[in-house]
Amino acid sequence: MPYSNSVQVALPVPLRQLFDYHLPIATSDASVGARIRVPFAGRELIGIVMSKTASGKIDDADIKPAKELLDSSPVIPEDVIQLLRWAANYYHCPLGEAMQAALPSLLRQGEPPRYQQDSNECYWQLTAEGQGLPDAPLPKAPRQAELVLHLRKQGSCKWEELKSLGFTRDTLKRLTERNLIEPSSSPERLRPIQPPLPLNTEQQQALDRIQLGSYNTYLLDGITGSGKTEVYLQAIARSFELNPLSQTLVLVPEIGLTPQTIRRFERRFQQEIVTLHSGLTDRERLNAWVKASDGRARIIIGTRSAIFTPLRHPGLIIVDEEHDISFKQQDGFRYSARDLACLRAKNLNIPVILGSATPALESLHNAQTNRFVHLLLRQRANQQAAPAIQIVDSSLCPPDRNITDISLQAIRQHLSAGNQVLVFINRRGYAPTLQCHDCGTQVLCPNCDARLTLHQQPRHLHCHHCDYQCSVQSRCPSCNSHRLIAIGAGTERSEAFLSHELPGTDIIRIDRDSTRHKNSLESKLASIKKGAPCVLVGTQMIAKGHHFPDVTLALILDVDSGLLSADFRGPERMGQLITQVAGRAGRAEKPGEVILQTRNPDHPLLGLLVEQNYQHFATAIMTEREITQMPPFGHLAMLRADAPSAEQAQHFLQQLRMYSDSLPANPALQVLGPMPALMEKRGKRFRYLIQLKSNSRGALNSHLQHLTHYIANLKPPRHLRWSIDVDPQDMG
Repeated sequence: MPYSNSVQVALPVPLRQLFDYHLPIATSDASVGARIRVPFAGRELIGIVMSKTASGKIDDADIKPAKELLDSSPVIPEDVIQLLRWAANYYHCPLGEAMQAALPSLLRQGEPPRYQQDSNECYWQLTAEGQGLPDAPLPKAPRQAELVLHLRKQGSCKWEELKSLGFTRDTLKRLTERNLIEPSSSPERLRPIQPPLPLNTEQQQALDRIQLGSYNTYLLDGITGSGKTEVYLQAIARSFELNPLSQTLVLVPEIGLTPQTIRRFERRFQQEIVTLHSGLTDRERLNAWVKASDGRARIIIGTRSAIFTPLRHPGLIIVDEEHDISFKQQDGFRYSARDLACLRAKNLNIPVILGSATPALESLHNAQTNRFVHLLLRQRANQQAAPAIQIVDSSLCPPDRNITDISLQAIRQHLSAGNQVLVFINRRGYAPTLQCHDCGTQVLCPNCDARLTLHQQPRHLHCHHCDYQCSVQSRCPSCNSHRLIAIGAGTERSEAFLSHELPGTDIIRIDRDSTRHKNSLESKLASIKKGAPCVLVGTQMIAKGHHFPDVTLALILDVDSGLLSADFRGPERMGQLITQVAGRAGRAEKPGEVILQTRNPDHPLLGLLVEQNYQHFATAIMTEREITQMPPFGHLAMLRADAPSAEQAQHFLQQLRMYSDSLPANPALQVLGPMPALMEKRGKRFRYLIQLKSNSRGALNSHLQHLTHYIANLKPPRHLRWSIDVDPQDMG
């Protein structure tokens, strides 16, 4: 039976090759970037057409026919395909898996790339009756009254915005039944737009140096509260002036930052704004993707994977909090969205802005070597002085608590002045360890080389690495003693202690456990922003991006883990975290104060960070990195393997090491291992790794290509998993 032309297809399988298929009968042509349904190993897969001609490696008679061509035009445009080809090669990922990562879930399942109205996307607005309510409406329904006043002030709002403010479907339903609000497919009227804020000299100079219409990477290096977002907004406005159809892609590290970011952008621009993140339904995500692809959405705000979003009229890319580890994918296709943003901007010949108060050392190095344009903001936008930082020796703290008397006194002083306090501890649960008082045995996870964390709400033991959970033991597993005691403190224990010491004070805990329920994070943030005195206890979820104008004291507990980390990036991350958390204090008109609790108060890096600033701190670490030739002065890759037995993982990597050693020697390349990971056993699997270091990216990439070809012929055991991580951010 004769078939039409043949094509090469990228399939979502862990094989580093393309596959030849005949086009379906009566299909004469296929576009590169279109989806195609094909038979593969007894099942059907949806792949991406990568070439209009077959590879020539297979006889025409042996090429299988495709089942169906799903698209008459590309769903992945040429510039994104170019980006994905480069990324798949650089990060040593099968091209088919990289292509799949660029598509919304519904497109991967074969759905057409069409917009469908979703109830979550409609606008809510006041009816004529609702607009006629008095200035103090609905006194017996305060939450409904809040929503009425919000719509009166802001105009029509989408459900996503209302949800982020803590409003519920029930509130919408009750107001709809009273004929006070109504849904609409489009805004009833244009939103009231806030005018641009006046820029200080540094902001204006930074904005003027950003040249639109051509490629450059700009590192907007500004202290917390210096007004980086205002520079973003005015750069976007200039992009619209240059081309009214232009689109801006804004990457943020976490979905928790998306609602507040979109609100600020919506208050400034009338243009269509969409979001792309994991908190959306599949339909919401596809709708946003379609609007970006066809050019309707002018501003696209998303997390890591949004870097692959098609743009009809690209004008500007912004990466906020560019230093954040969340921009690096930690499994599968292990790409860096920040680095790909720079490459995509270069390919599109548009500018990219990387913003941070604590830039990654790689970005600082690129700025210092003139690869990036360095834009400095060294004063707060409100002219407020940076918060004073005090180091407190936590070894003076009583053994049954983690907040010193000095810190507790400062909390009381700030609360009595009518202000809010932020207490940061990067540890969930009640206590990180349950230990026998008699023999010292600690309760360990049966699946990992880790201790079980004690939680009280509800009371149980929990491994935060493999998610193993069990009831709290009453006896020591070693000596059968009843005297098991909780050692250390997490957010729950800190919350309990503060509730006891500060009766009548609202203690608001924000961590992954307390925000597990739908809308709980938005509700807590809305409560904080009312401005009443309270203590906010939280983890990294509150460390960056949030603006709490009434927080005047930031207390940072246990900074020692970063100082003593086995990961060479530990001190850098510690400095970034301290600087980011400290920046939450004194952001408005009230002066701020910061207290660091540590058992190493005389550590030179802490002194440098407190007495100087992050720039001096980063320079000191950069000097160490240059001596050791670690990033940004050298380039790293990790080859990891894990298996149900340590012997399997070790043997596999030992074979790779032997093959690596058999290749021609390269003085620019250093290979270490195999060695156990920092946590050797995790989730009942044993983890080992090989570290490759080189001062030449080319030499490193070439060596990794040899290793991947060798692995393809090696056929590792079925239960063994392996991966390559180029430019790793997690050394474990």
